[in-house]
Amino acid sequence: MKIRQFEVPGLAQYSYVVSSNGEAVVIDPMRDVERYLGYAARHRLRIALVTETHIHADFASGARALAEAAGAELALSAYDDGERYRYGMPHRRLREGEEAAIGRLHLRARHTPGHTPEHLSFLLFDNARSVSEPAALFTGDFLFAGSLGRPDLLGEEEKQRLARDLYQSLHSRIASLPDGLQIYPGHGAGSLCGSGMSERADSTLGYERATQPLFRLTEEAFVKEVLDSVPPMPAYYPRMKSLNSEGAPLASPLAGERPLTAAEVARRAAEGSIVLDLRSSVAFGGAHIPGAINIGAGQNLSLWAGWLLDPSRGIILVGDHDNLEKPRRALLRVGLDRLEGYLARGMTAWIEDGRDFSRTPQVATGEVLSRNDGALVLDVRSAQEWEAGHIEGAQHLMLGELPNRLHLAPRNRPLVTVCGSGYRSSIAASLLAAAGHPRVSSMNGGMAAWCAQRLPLDQ
Repeated sequence: MKIRQFEVPGLAQYSYVVSSNGEAVVIDPMRDVERYLGYAARHRLRIALVTETHIHADFASGARALAEAAGAELALSAYDDGERYRYGMPHRRLREGEEAAIGRLHLRARHTPGHTPEHLSFLLFDNARSVSEPAALFTGDFLFAGSLGRPDLLGEEEKQRLARDLYQSLHSRIASLPDGLQIYPGHGAGSLCGSGMSERADSTLGYERATQPLFRLTEEAFVKEVLDSVPPMPAYYPRMKSLNSEGAPLASPLAGERPLTAAEVARRAAEGSIVLDLRSSVAFGGAHIPGAINIGAGQNLSLWAGWLLDPSRGIILVGDHDNLEKPRRALLRVGLDRLEGYLARGMTAWIEDGRDFSRTPQVATGEVLSRNDGALVLDVRSAQEWEAGHIEGAQHLMLGELPNRLHLAPRNRPLVTVCGSGYRSSIAASLLAAAGHPRVSSMNGGMAAWCAQRLPLDQ
């Protein structure tokens, strides 16, 4: 028996390939399925089964695409009947206690609702050792190392019911399982599918029972605590739920490979395409295409692009170089498929073509402290970061809420955006500038630089 965990930083998502005797099952695959096909080929495995724990909200699932590409059986929860989101593609319907064999292993479904109504966890048995004692539990977004899945994905009307389902899953549906059971969750620290997740990639059931305070609360206290502690919900989550209900199609070849000239980029931008600048905040601040949105390439690209960009519009990429495969995959993972291409040779080509460009000043912390021109400091961090300490006189507007609340940013005052490091504040500044705000800058280094210089904080 072998368990291989695949991680996607930023989304902090875990998927698994479990194999035995030349056969494998893939649990909760991402949409860029080449990673699983390549792993199977290298290890001479036949992917016999593809499954997932629930209809995901934070990323585009690869379950349908991988099953089709591998010729594998697709097995999914049968507990979506009558729910808002239901699986629409052909599949085997799994109910409580039903099993699937993989080599000398077998998986047994256990219904663990709460994060979603249809959520399943999977008990893994190694038949060569024991057919009755499980070797592992794949908990998806039900139980994490250090936390539980958020129960509010279906909105105000459903969250109370789901929070109580989550309590019952914790205290009834897995109560008989042994403390020593290894658990493999669907996410780790950094995911917004729960709060307070540990940095550990796996755990044991006994350790979570002993260390998670939620295990020890009464049902009423549990419901209140789990709902009060949920992190902000990205706006793209309902879109992912809808996409994953039908099954995201195979995305091969990878979109966005076409090089574009400066003239082509200018024409497409004028026609409504989004220019997505993947460079650092400093590079973007120095020179960028007017109206471009700056979301730097890296582990947070998927989250913020999914949250902030309109999936109905075409996207043109601008980078430091022409090899943009990784950011293209990051966009694919959140269903941003309309990649029209990239600006060949980046801003060098744009400037050499004699085209106008914009700048976004990156101001130092000392300059923000000493300004007397009536500038408004706009802090785009989370509520928890804001409450821990912020610049006196600043206004708080979390980045994810900014596109729908641009009207709250006054146009008659200079704006200085602030975040933790400068990454999110540059995104915010680009959104504000694209919306027509005439005097926008970003504080270089963010609150980390501010605190490092021991400048005053308001709480």
